[in-house]
Amino acid sequence: MNHEDMNKLLKPKSIAVIGASATPGKIGYTVLENLQKSGYQGPVYPINPSATEILGMKCYASLADVSGSIDAAVMCVPVKLVNACAEDCGKKGVKGLIVITSGFSEVGRKDLEDELIATAKKYGMRILGPNIVGTLSNSDKMNASFAPFLPLDGKATLVTQSGALLIAMDAATYTRRVGFDKMVSIGNMCDVDIADIIDWLNDDPNSTCTSLYIEGLKDGRKFIKSGRASKKPIIALKSGVSAHGAAAAASHTGSLAGAAKVYGSAFKQAGVIQASDLDNLFDRTLALSLMPPLKGENLLVITNGGGVGVLATDAAERYGIPMKFAPKDVQDEMKKHMPEFGSAKNPVDLTGMAGTEWYTESVRFAISHSWVEGLIVLYCETAMTNPLEIAKGIKQAIDEAGQKDKPVTVSFVGGEKSAAAMAWLVENGVPAYGAPDLAVNAMAALREYALLRETAKEPSYKPNDAARKAAMKIISAARADGRDALTEIEAKQVFMAYNLPVTTTELAKSEDEAVALAKKIGFPVVMKIVSPEILHKSDAGGVKVNIKDEAACREAYNTIIKNAKAYKADANIHGIAIQEMAPWGTETILGSTNDSTFGPTIMFGLGGIFVEVLKDVTFRVAPVDKVQAVEMFDEIRAAAILKGARGESPRDRKALAETVEKYSNMISDLEDEISESDANPVLVYEEGKGLKVVDARIILKKK
Repeated sequence: MNHEDMNKLLKPKSIAVIGASATPGKIGYTVLENLQKSGYQGPVYPINPSATEILGMKCYASLADVSGSIDAAVMCVPVKLVNACAEDCGKKGVKGLIVITSGFSEVGRKDLEDELIATAKKYGMRILGPNIVGTLSNSDKMNASFAPFLPLDGKATLVTQSGALLIAMDAATYTRRVGFDKMVSIGNMCDVDIADIIDWLNDDPNSTCTSLYIEGLKDGRKFIKSGRASKKPIIALKSGVSAHGAAAAASHTGSLAGAAKVYGSAFKQAGVIQASDLDNLFDRTLALSLMPPLKGENLLVITNGGGVGVLATDAAERYGIPMKFAPKDVQDEMKKHMPEFGSAKNPVDLTGMAGTEWYTESVRFAISHSWVEGLIVLYCETAMTNPLEIAKGIKQAIDEAGQKDKPVTVSFVGGEKSAAAMAWLVENGVPAYGAPDLAVNAMAALREYALLRETAKEPSYKPNDAARKAAMKIISAARADGRDALTEIEAKQVFMAYNLPVTTTELAKSEDEAVALAKKIGFPVVMKIVSPEILHKSDAGGVKVNIKDEAACREAYNTIIKNAKAYKADANIHGIAIQEMAPWGTETILGSTNDSTFGPTIMFGLGGIFVEVLKDVTFRVAPVDKVQAVEMFDEIRAAAILKGARGESPRDRKALAETVEKYSNMISDLEDEISESDANPVLVYEEGKGLKVVDARIILKKK
């Protein structure tokens, strides 16, 4: 990314409005008027061959008529004129194109968009859009958009793919009292994308937090890389995560890889905090833009009402930062600022008798104490107190304590006076909310940010050339045979190339060969149909387990062949797999899918009912290291089973983490070849006893 070119796009020192209009209500008029009203300090050049002056500004027939240099051009012309205007911009030396015009790839005209991209590349220009509202910046006094006004001034930046949402949020900043320095409409992202904006904001002194509204990403891995490198917190609201319209897939993983789960995991890997809805995006943005991260879990709550204290306690547990009783010295000090019937345990209930002095003294002490890592201050409006005075006392205490690395969130519950007091707190840099659970959720976002910064690291991964060469020999043979699915035996051979602990499995092409192989492997054995046309073997009656002797082996062989032919008469049957019967273990599943946004993506879950019915699985974008694998184990609802629930011994999580890492490396190495895959089940034994991959499936990309 060329930083200077991005500056000319997003912080231009001169702007041309191409398609400037003298008619109120037209976008070309509104953009020009907004630049004027926002107090933009640089020269503005309206381009309109049919006018001499608009809004008191001299008009120019073309860019060539402008004698000065132009950093950015705002395009307000019809779509059929955009590309010719872009050519003119390139010749003039313009470096930033802010393309408000719609009618490109969003309506199927990708050809016009490709032409625009080619022109921009030819002249070294950057494009914002097309199909956008524009861009707004308080610090630059610039409203280069058709949004009605600059947002409430603040320290956050909003980047949104929805132009209508930007306009709505622009207005809502004043009612919600959440300030933004910048708002950027990004539209089709034909050139500059969300990751580029994140990178650019790293060096922006006016922005402390980035808020995203995301409908979809074009390059998910670029986004993850930028998120990991961000020096500032990022919070994202992702839309379009419902199951409606999900494509059918050939593997368990493919069918379970919904947008919500994959994006959610990718956000974690990128160090991005998620918002649950639009209100939550505002609430969390407020805290993240004003406060440092919560570096520990020692959270203290000070309140004048037991009810709101209990609500905060419930919310703290719900949001992952359960409260603890305060140490004795903290309790002893707090008792000095409450009547005898107050409670100093945590929440600290100063009771309804608490006035400004008690609040000030309690907050000053609490925020200074080494045990307290985060502070939530709650206030219920009473007839005996002035909410604004309480707010000023809280702020005074924070300032006098001089602590800059401990977060504070506040909630006032009451009427207009409490609302005014909270507005005052926000204006003075303290996030305040109208309900205790919102203050706790905001604190939880600050905790999430601290934890994500510790875990959102690039995993160590080196391609395994020898393993890839061995795997490609098997894959190439299958492709030469006209197949896009490997047999189980072939899939296990690929797994073995990457040292995955698969069960011993050999192919029998006759009844006698099946008996010989069963004796060689050792009874009992498992027998399975091997056919590229029968991927779900159990559905076809193609699996027999616990085959204990020669007679049972012969019977199973014939039954499986008969069932397979009945299931699919024209199936190409390679033979019967004779497999060692692994001892019982905890069933887990590993899988992969090639996500259209993020590429190779790994799934983990417990097998059986947990995956089939409960869909209790989690995802990561590959590659995944052992540390990230353990995170995956702890994310599923049935995590306790692996740790040893109800008297069971803990499972071998170390061996499982190593296997996930190897599997992930295999999927990364073969990302151009593998579309979907499953290792299911993977039987995990007691701690120190390893695991076995019992079944394997690989679906190849069509070429």
